[in-house]
Amino acid sequence: MSAEWWRGAVIYQIYPRSFLDANGDGTGDLPGIAAELDHVASLGVDAIWISPFFKSPQKDYGYDVADYVEVDPLFGTLADADRVIAAAHERGLKVLVDLVLSHTSDRHPWFEQSRRDRTNPKADWYVWADPAPDGTPPNNWLSIFGGVAWEYEPRRDQYYLHNFLKEQPDLNLHHPEVVPALLEIARFWLERGVDGFRLDAIDFAVHDPALRDNPVRPREMAVAGGLVDATPYARQWHVHDKGLAELLPILLEPLRRLADAYGDVALLGELSGDGALANAARYTAGGRGLHMAYTFDLLGAPYTAAAIGGIVDELETMIEDGWPCWSFSNHDVTRAPTRFGGDDPPEALRRQLPVLLTCLRGTPCLYQGEELGLEEAELAYDDIRDPYGRTMWPVYKGRDGARTPMPWRAEAPAAGFTTAAPWLPVPAAHRARAVDRQAGDDGSTLALLRRFLAWRRRHPALRVGHWRRLDAAEPVLAFARWTDAGERLVCAFNLAGTGAAWRPPMELVAVDAPVPSPARLAAGVVELPAYGVLIARPRQAGAAAWPS
Repeated sequence: MSAEWWRGAVIYQIYPRSFLDANGDGTGDLPGIAAELDHVASLGVDAIWISPFFKSPQKDYGYDVADYVEVDPLFGTLADADRVIAAAHERGLKVLVDLVLSHTSDRHPWFEQSRRDRTNPKADWYVWADPAPDGTPPNNWLSIFGGVAWEYEPRRDQYYLHNFLKEQPDLNLHHPEVVPALLEIARFWLERGVDGFRLDAIDFAVHDPALRDNPVRPREMAVAGGLVDATPYARQWHVHDKGLAELLPILLEPLRRLADAYGDVALLGELSGDGALANAARYTAGGRGLHMAYTFDLLGAPYTAAAIGGIVDELETMIEDGWPCWSFSNHDVTRAPTRFGGDDPPEALRRQLPVLLTCLRGTPCLYQGEELGLEEAELAYDDIRDPYGRTMWPVYKGRDGARTPMPWRAEAPAAGFTTAAPWLPVPAAHRARAVDRQAGDDGSTLALLRRFLAWRRRHPALRVGHWRRLDAAEPVLAFARWTDAGERLVCAFNLAGTGAAWRPPMELVAVDAPVPSPARLAAGVVELPAYGVLIARPRQAGAAAWPS
């Protein structure tokens, strides 16, 4: 692949616990990933992002790391990781490893030493603070998983910071030894051949060393429908505990220098909350930090032209020479067909979603099962493993509905995911959408996505081209994509379950793109069926035929 392979590439996220279980213990593993890389490669994606498989107590299912350079026995061995990297490369797939650099597990040797007393060599590798005069925590910061963000340690008579679970203490990147230690972890995996990193919750990695209180956010502003809106966390403006400008010089610039030393290595950052789009622009600017960043804006937006087009437009006004990454689904949010289409999502919507995502300007991330059109699983409380969901039930049911096992074979036990009892149940509705059912059906969501991604690969306007919204009334989202070399495409998506019409600003000719529910062009009007799609080119060449 060419230099800057990540620009406009399609990334496929693999959640190892739920991809394929190769050893029959009910949990997915690295050998399971290796066994089904042919399926991933057949989609036409360019890279895989593998969620954490490091040694971990699994309190937050791998995002609590106890050893960054060891594979948890649940997932296999270091040799298995090497085999996955090699097998992916043999199939032309790049590999991104999920690094958690803002915090560790409380079982990590660094923290076990740090918590002993205030004088040991790693005493200040984590964020420690004295109690307030009345013994309460040092400030008003809250954990995203509920409650205060501070846990008392009697051996030090201090509190430590945890933005997530109390078993996930926050590293102190202001200490001069911490960032070099993190860079050595990245170097370890780069030496093993990975092509980059997805950086988990990276905007939490640097805190205000003065520990100033976050300002109050009026409660009426904290009910917009996002992931944390059911908790007190949304009642603060998180300006001192995350998203700081200092993240760039403290961590991202040194990490970028390391990545650049290994060639065409990509850094993909996860950003969240208020100001995430501005931070995506800030942290990717000038080739100094991240190569690209994704936010939760599209992962929580309504399915309207104003919302989706507005988010892309907003970032476009700020990002300049930076690069965006977009997702509709991942392991942290309700699967997009359900989020946008309700409990029984229309088939046309399931098919439209990955096509729309891969037409936006940026690098799209598809989440495992998205190629099958999987909807969110409805789980009983007793089946929930996610600590966030168990704490917030029933107001918020957690993230396990998006984490249920991949259905490989419709009639096999556990849909072919495992020969044992799966760690999460396989929904009956997912069996009907199994890979073996769709692989042989030319009209399936899977077959359509394969054809579309193969077609997209031949059109640089969609991979790396410019973006401009076009005037269109709801529910139509219309935009132009073009390259300086002269390829020009117009895309129109009907985001509703009823037909819609759109009159484009120039005369169009439909191109032979394998899209779901194709539109009809008649007398200068685009007639879009429910969840219909048009990809076209201007009939006339030249700048006069193109929107200014």
